[in-house]
Amino acid sequence: MPRSNLEVADILRAHGSEYRNRHPLSAEQSQVMRHLVQCRTAALGGHVEHCRTCRYVRIAYNSCRDRHCPKCQAVQRAVWLERRLERLLPVPYFHVVLTLPDLLHPLVLKNPRRLYALLFQAASATLLALARDPRRWGARIGCTMILHTWGQNLLLHPHLHAVVTGGGLSADGKRWIAGRSRFFLPVKVLGRLFRGKFLAGLQQLYLRGELQLHGSVAALAQPGCFQSLVRSLYRRDWIVYAKPPFGGAQQVFRYLGRYTHRVAISNQRLLHLQDGKVVFQYKDYAQGQKRKQMTLAAEEFLRRFLLHVLPKGFVRIRHYGLLANCQVSESLARCRQLLGVPAAAAPASTPKTWIERVAAWLGRDPCACPHCHQPLQIFPFESGRQPLIPTLIRTLPSLGMVDSS
Repeated sequence: MPRSNLEVADILRAHGSEYRNRHPLSAEQSQVMRHLVQCRTAALGGHVEHCRTCRYVRIAYNSCRDRHCPKCQAVQRAVWLERRLERLLPVPYFHVVLTLPDLLHPLVLKNPRRLYALLFQAASATLLALARDPRRWGARIGCTMILHTWGQNLLLHPHLHAVVTGGGLSADGKRWIAGRSRFFLPVKVLGRLFRGKFLAGLQQLYLRGELQLHGSVAALAQPGCFQSLVRSLYRRDWIVYAKPPFGGAQQVFRYLGRYTHRVAISNQRLLHLQDGKVVFQYKDYAQGQKRKQMTLAAEEFLRRFLLHVLPKGFVRIRHYGLLANCQVSESLARCRQLLGVPAAAAPASTPKTWIERVAAWLGRDPCACPHCHQPLQIFPFESGRQPLIPTLIRTLPSLGMVDSS
């Protein structure tokens, strides 16, 4: 199927004002809507690039850099992954997915910051405690966790993707303990411990009065109703899925790139916007990941998209155990020593400056002409100064082709 040029920003421009008038929005949601509409337009300013040699000209508008924007994640992803590469160990890595049950979704919508933080706490404590158990591995492992809040249909589906080292340090730090080559930990045991830790934390939040209980969850303010919900959640099996281990560090690196800076829906999945309806592509996991199309009213599409706007400042990628930021350098140095690998894991040619990182991602020097590779002249312009661009271009001598992005 040919790629559509439709973007989330186009849907916001066409139906965003109407949606604002009919629905209350949080400050974060309003900001995201504004950023996506302005992204890579004259509203944010930009610059004109001119090559004196071949007369090439390109108008480039600034991006919004919002983490919910489908167009602003590629460079951030490349820079983040480059920094993570030097932390990879030459051991197998497992992928574990931990999911909150749908009974909790209404409560999550009213308390996203507290319950997403609790999700991280419960999941990390589960993985670290079971791996540390002498009856299991008896090792201190490392894991990176990435929060996703959506499913393929854009409905709320909070879950964590955890990438876990296939082994860890012994309690005294003197041995590297390798895990099983094809098996992480029993998923039923993981699910039960995860359930217990999350619900114990949830009850503590309730007893301290730190949960917002209004609207659709107002009934939970009554202790009897809340305890009934907790009992129902205890009776359920919580879904934890452990995938087979990766083949090596490079596979981990490529895999992480698929998850770290994803947004609820990419522009590539959008197909049509017509008569107030949005058509997009999704995978039906119940039918072997078969690709299907879904049609939603633009209002419903925007409602679902905005469900996944995270609270301001909330960190959605976190590291634990051996990879915890407070001790990662010392822990990894000790692991490499015990594994008998060089301390310098990162390639010597790893780019360090912002320009070098962008060049590595683009595959070319961003300050050089893409046609003749000569240095470009840069003429910045401020936000809201789009009328000045034609004048600026006319002042450049003997211009040839003009490109705009």
